[in-house]
Amino acid sequence: MIELKTPAEIEAMRPAGAFVGRVLNALADAADVGVSLNDLDALAHRMIREEGATSCYIDYHPSFGASPFGKVLCTSVNDAVLHGLPNDYVLKDGDLLSVDFAVSIDGWVSDSARSIIVGTPRAEDQRIIRATEEALAAAIEAAQADNKIGDISAAIGEVADAYGYTVNTDFGGHGVGREMHGEPHIPNAGRAGRGLRLRPGLVIAIEPWFMTGTNEIYTDPDGWTLRSKDGSRGAHSEHTVAITPDGPLVLTARD
Repeated sequence: MIELKTPAEIEAMRPAGAFVGRVLNALADAADVGVSLNDLDALAHRMIREEGATSCYIDYHPSFGASPFGKVLCTSVNDAVLHGLPNDYVLKDGDLLSVDFAVSIDGWVSDSARSIIVGTPRAEDQRIIRATEEALAAAIEAAQADNKIGDISAAIGEVADAYGYTVNTDFGGHGVGREMHGEPHIPNAGRAGRGLRLRPGLVIAIEPWFMTGTNEIYTDPDGWTLRSKDGSRGAHSEHTVAITPDGPLVLTARD
């Protein structure tokens, strides 16, 4: 069921969004050569505890997960493109790291992701990160009241096409509210003018993620981490966005 939020409820979602943005900034600052994925997860766990927030990930166990997730971050490195389960992997110079993070504060959820390069950047990695960020910006611009879900999907797909990337539509954006994942599903490619009409009060996570060489993925033996089938790298950008009469409101904006 799709739930529309009142203006007061959207205001009540702001603290979670602001906190998610702060944590992602802290993680980007902390991610360096010699830092482990478990170190990053511990930092986020500490910030959650200090804020009095609740992780949306640690007990998360959907049908596609092998077990409860058990961590508070998704940390996807290089050919790991989504749902990366933190472990003792130590970041190396040139790694492409995507971090996805969601919490609940006072019963309201926000969800966001960003990709960063550890140490020395590769031009190809900079390019795919830029593509996901441009796709996210275009999708947010399309998230106007009375537009359609397809307008968001088409905006993402057009950027991917311009960069020469194909798109996997198995996982995409989604509704956000009291729960992390809700209706509607928002594919990262589609046709403009199609699908659900965007109404004020709808809150959604928009999350373009692309891979440099394929649109096919497989599940790592850890039961969670999704990797590109050809070993190519991926990037991921995401914001939680409220549809309002005055235009899209990004709840997870980062300073």
